Amino acid sequence: MSKGKLIVLEGIDGSGKSTNYKLLCDRLTENGVDYHSIVFPRYDQESSALIRMYLNGEFGSKPDDVNAYTASTFFSVDRFASYKSDWGTMYEQGALIMADRYTTSNAVHQGAKMDKDELSEYFDWLYDLEFDKMKLPKPDLVLYLDVDIDISLSRMRKREAQTNTNADIHEKDINYLKRCLETAQIACDHFGWTRIPCRDTEGRERTVQEIHEDIYRYVREII
Repeated sequence: MSKGKLIVLEGIDGSGKSTNYKLLCDRLTENGVDYHSIVFPRYDQESSALIRMYLNGEFGSKPDDVNAYTASTFFSVDRFASYKSDWGTMYEQGALIMADRYTTSNAVHQGAKMDKDELSEYFDWLYDLEFDKMKLPKPDLVLYLDVDIDISLSRMRKREAQTNTNADIHEKDINYLKRCLETAQIACDHFGWTRIPCRDTEGRERTVQEIHEDIYRYVREII
């Protein structure tokens, strides 16, 4: 029996990733496509304890207070635990797995702490850790929501006001978010991710539905 397929939706905070992920899953369900959904990090699981401590600022108030390699392991362990306890068997038996974030998030958010000339080495280390050492599956398709800092910040502030929630140490640091965007572009080229633009060629912010149609078209091509 052949292994399943793993499709990842990736994007920085405020990219509309969660909204588009829900739309995608709802449409797959409506069309009778069998799949299993995973969302990272898994904040409700014990395996995310170090992630929560890190994002809550218990190891330092700034993202750079914990270096990229150390912080990456926090998130990698959560993915390993999820694979072993939740979706690994299904994937090995041929299931379609849909993921909201994955190893790709480490590449963007932890890679942003590195100098540009260090990124290639870090990217190789990260993929070796998770895919070769931990034996996690490599994604068959990564869709990156290509947003800019203005859209990102506007959406985050609106979300915070609506939900009355506080930003974590990543979301509070605008310069860090800008670095994440720069790193994501490098990662897209390095790994061959598929970009989904959040503005059209004239600079207009695209609607959620327009972006969703792009996403769904790419997904349908691979499943």
